[in-house]
Amino acid sequence: MAAPTNHADNRKQLQSQTYQLAALDQDFILGESARGIRLQLEYAKVEEALRAWGVRSTVVVFGSARVHEGGPPRHAAWYRQAREFARIVSERAGAKTANGPVRDNVIATGGGPGLMEAANRGAFEAGAPSIGFNITLVHEQQPNAYSTPELTFRFQYFAIRKMHLAMRANALVVFPGGFGTLDEMFEILTLKQTAKLSQIPILLFDQSYWRSLLNLDVLVSESLIAPQDTSLFMFANDVEQAWTLLKQHLLCAFSPRQDSP
Repeated sequence: MAAPTNHADNRKQLQSQTYQLAALDQDFILGESARGIRLQLEYAKVEEALRAWGVRSTVVVFGSARVHEGGPPRHAAWYRQAREFARIVSERAGAKTANGPVRDNVIATGGGPGLMEAANRGAFEAGAPSIGFNITLVHEQQPNAYSTPELTFRFQYFAIRKMHLAMRANALVVFPGGFGTLDEMFEILTLKQTAKLSQIPILLFDQSYWRSLLNLDVLVSESLIAPQDTSLFMFANDVEQAWTLLKQHLLCAFSPRQDSP
């Protein structure tokens, strides 16, 4: 005996957005209730790619997006120095010559133009990979042409971007910059001050620039920071001085990181 035929039309049910698999429903994934999922996805996607490339540790380079190779003499000098510094680190500190399947001290930047481009460019010229941690902005940031394509990322959330910038860092080198550079620099300084991050070296490039911008003695005189907090960072004025200050730490830091912010 033949089974009864169901003539009811279920096309509306099949086409309903609620019938879509949750992972394929873009409106749901981008909606308010899935923000926690998106934060987790931004963390996990980058983590997977970095592990696939064997990136165990990084040297993070911050600096202005508005400084260009053909700019005023001081800007051009900063660009040249950031490029040269990244080349030296990439050649000498474990990014190019893998430690087995592991890479150490890989240059990592915010991925955009200016001094970020200069650092990625120096690593590229050394034949080493480098990372670009881009962020989605109102005026969308474009990745520079020198970060390794497979290590060029884009974030929606500053918090997850900052986590990835900090969690593998063996050193932080800060070239002159504006609000964005200061924001990222003080984030790492706070993590170091509060022992949420290991005591990595923080190097500010061009002492005259930073001395003119930062008067931390005011904070000390008002008892808002401890006197020793002014020693959380060092200054460098040229590439070889920067490399000398960081070399011992970088070359001794070829071991898995135990902490995370």
